[in-house]
Amino acid sequence: MKICGKKKRQSSACSACNAAASRGLSRWLRWSGWIAVAVMLVVIAASCYLLHYALAPLQRSASEAYARLIERAPQLQPWLQQEQSNLRDTTIEFEGKRLHALYLPADTPTACTAILVHGYKDCAISMLNIGSMYHEQLGFNILLPDLSAHGLSGGDHIGMGWNERREVARWVDVATSLWPADSLAPRVVLHGVSMGAAAVMDAAGDPLPEAVKAVIEDCGYTSAWNEFSNRLQEQFGLHEMPLLYVTNALCRVCYGWSFEQASPLTQVAKCNLPMLFIHGGNDTYVPTAMVHQLYAAKPQPKQLWIAPGSEHARAFSDHRDDYEQVVREFLNTYL
Repeated sequence: MKICGKKKRQSSACSACNAAASRGLSRWLRWSGWIAVAVMLVVIAASCYLLHYALAPLQRSASEAYARLIERAPQLQPWLQQEQSNLRDTTIEFEGKRLHALYLPADTPTACTAILVHGYKDCAISMLNIGSMYHEQLGFNILLPDLSAHGLSGGDHIGMGWNERREVARWVDVATSLWPADSLAPRVVLHGVSMGAAAVMDAAGDPLPEAVKAVIEDCGYTSAWNEFSNRLQEQFGLHEMPLLYVTNALCRVCYGWSFEQASPLTQVAKCNLPMLFIHGGNDTYVPTAMVHQLYAAKPQPKQLWIAPGSEHARAFSDHRDDYEQVVREFLNTYL
């Protein structure tokens, strides 16, 4: 009887231990669940912030843009004072948005027009620096669009060049319509910098009007995904997992496109137009390595020029004479 009582007491103790262990496991699972939910909410909130930070429209006045332009390129001021009154505001309605551009006809009538596409969170006015080269030295008409959600154009978000590729094609139609129908056939070159370079590369992968004869991209990225991944690491010290994946999913839900989809690397592989690739040799914002990937993907005809020592979007400012010579020789060959 004593042994039996001892066994009962041991059994009761084991049951109590098992119950305590079960309660402990249950509490641990509940806490783990709450922690997982909290982490998920933090990641979603951070991703919403990143999506807004990356793609929110830019509001900048024309006076501020001109001031920034002169600060970056003071030698441009005499040309601007001479030509600013000749700049024509041009607007169109496209995909439910009002889009704006500046147009400056050449001093001597010509069938050649350069469509100059600005970079990320910039505007058409910023391209007047390169525009002066086309207008003064090369004798081109110049058309400078404000991309969607930039400058004076409408739009609820920035499309990293992917959505804007359709705008570029529409501006080609506008450029050709500005040239008399009974004259020589218009010839158009697309020239973009940074995100503008991504836009013209993306456009070049789709069918374009016959008037487009050549494309020049300056410091464009391989894809929006790769560029955002690079910026996350360089600017915030963060890995692409999980933030970039969640932000990408939010972009797909909110705006209907994805960062992988916005891929100039894929688009240039489908382009048979002559393309000139320009990149700064010391670019870390859009790493110089990206231009070599783009160049390798592009079928002939193509040409590559690396601006020695230049950082992002500084090739023209650092090497104006060389830049002009490279562009002139390229266009003389293909335009």
